[in-house]
Amino acid sequence: MNRRLFLGVFESEDDVLGATREAREEGYEIADVFTPYAVHGLDAAMGLRPTRLPWVCFAFGLAGAVLKVWFEFWTTSVSWPVNVGGKPFNSLPAFVPITFEVMVLLAGLSTVFAFFWTCRLFPGKQPTLVDRAVTNNRFVLVLVEDSAGFDALAAQALCEKHRVVHTEERVERPGEELRVWKEAA
Repeated sequence: MNRRLFLGVFESEDDVLGATREAREEGYEIADVFTPYAVHGLDAAMGLRPTRLPWVCFAFGLAGAVLKVWFEFWTTSVSWPVNVGGKPFNSLPAFVPITFEVMVLLAGLSTVFAFFWTCRLFPGKQPTLVDRAVTNNRFVLVLVEDSAGFDALAAQALCEKHRVVHTEERVERPGEELRVWKEAA
């Protein structure tokens, strides 16, 4: 099924922030907001829940530390106990530096891979751009026209209250993402 989208292009981050906040309050479904740089407060205006990446980092870091301590203890005390200079086989303070390094490595790598997974980033993926100027100085609010009750004129009036540059309606086909605007031939 084709998905209809309503796009509003803005010049200022304050304008797109206000329009996004008001669109959410009015009950519009926000597909995405494209900006040339990170806009503080946009995630709250869109109603996005906090990220779970810190929990992934913590879980994999803790798992790496526990597994590394277990492995070092097992190798030095159970599998191949070697008496080196009269020190005990299970000397935990000797395990701390390597355990810390493994913990940081697994936490960092797991966070990067989880980020790539949730953002659906992979090599060769084509960028999703709705306007060429969004990489320089434009901000684009994308609303979903999900039902026959969607009023494009009301959405346009909402955007015009926040100094919209222009608005547009598009159709997104299944399996096809929103692509770059085609330049006039």
